[in-house]
Amino acid sequence: MAPAPRGGPVTPRAPAPARLRPPRLGPRDVLHVGSAGLRSRPVRVFLSALGIAIGIATMIAVVGLSSSSQAKLLEELEKLGTNMLVVTPGQSMFAGQDTKLPKEAPGMLSRIEGVESVGTTGDVAESVRRSEKIPKEETGGIAVKAAKDDLPGVLRARMRSGVWLNEATSRYPAVVLGHVTAERLGIGGPGGQVFIGGRYFTVIGILDPVPLAPEIERSALIGWQAAEDLLGFDGHPTAVYERSADDRVAQVRALIARTANPQSPTTVSVTDPSAALQAKAATEGAFSTLLLGLGGIALLVGGVGVANTMIISVLERRHEIGLRRSLGATRGQIRVQFVTESLLLSGLGGLAGIALGAAATWVYARTGDLPWVVPLWAVTGGFAATLAIGTLAGLYPAVRAARLSPTLALQAA
Repeated sequence: MAPAPRGGPVTPRAPAPARLRPPRLGPRDVLHVGSAGLRSRPVRVFLSALGIAIGIATMIAVVGLSSSSQAKLLEELEKLGTNMLVVTPGQSMFAGQDTKLPKEAPGMLSRIEGVESVGTTGDVAESVRRSEKIPKEETGGIAVKAAKDDLPGVLRARMRSGVWLNEATSRYPAVVLGHVTAERLGIGGPGGQVFIGGRYFTVIGILDPVPLAPEIERSALIGWQAAEDLLGFDGHPTAVYERSADDRVAQVRALIARTANPQSPTTVSVTDPSAALQAKAATEGAFSTLLLGLGGIALLVGGVGVANTMIISVLERRHEIGLRRSLGATRGQIRVQFVTESLLLSGLGGLAGIALGAAATWVYARTGDLPWVVPLWAVTGGFAATLAIGTLAGLYPAVRAARLSPTLALQAA
């Protein structure tokens, strides 16, 4: 029999007490405690969220205005087409010597495989005036051009009022005015008369704007035969407009110079008028970078305002923090509470800013007859930036709140 241990019988040890676990907060609880501070101070919340809203609204509006203008240009390009080339006389190898396109150039160009239509104009050395009493030197920047009947079809030009030249009116003193010419001469519709080359021409039509041929907008256009018979026009074209099939533009361009003037192809200039609109569409947002940066600065200022609001909120709610800590809330839960409050505050400002920016873009688009475009990437990116700034703005106040001693926090209250 084993001897009894020294010191008497051993009493059994009591079981260790169960370790207390802090209560868990579900998403609904986190949202409730995080929004408590916002509900109790609505005016301060509004002013703090306003800074965020202004920053986001500026960024959304800048991107939206730029995208709407770009969409308008692309829509216009789609309507006008990018398959038109303009053939004009180029520079001669000998300085001071003018070059001319052959009279047969339009017909030769129309026979190139892939060319769909050709329109022609020729400069006439005359001025156009409202009456013979106006000095001849006062041209008003208006040119007189002879034009073939098929020109509007190639340019896709439309008549604002009246009609275009036809086989009959092209032989008589009739004229079609570009819309700028009509404004400068003070002519509002067909039926009036203008003085060209010592005689009056009757206005039979006024063109709408022609974006791909702005020189036509500042011209008075008369029939080819009338220009030769009445004004001494030599018949040499000074601009040939041609439309190619979309998939043949490059091939046609390579053949134009030696086809238009086989004897001197180096004196032929070929340009793409749609290139200017394409470049404008591509660089539409270049000047918006500065405004976008200003919107970013406003957003950062709004973030500073949120951080300041959260710091003040921590100082004012030390009693609440101490009470929650004494009831078992952990430091992590305190941090989550104040970061959630900061996120809610900046998120409300971000949503308001997106709505304001989209509304400003809509007003601009309606007044400027533009499509309303607010890119999705701008909305999502702006809101994400808002949440990121809200998180950063709430980190320091949240850490500061979590470090408060419950005893000191209750005593300070």
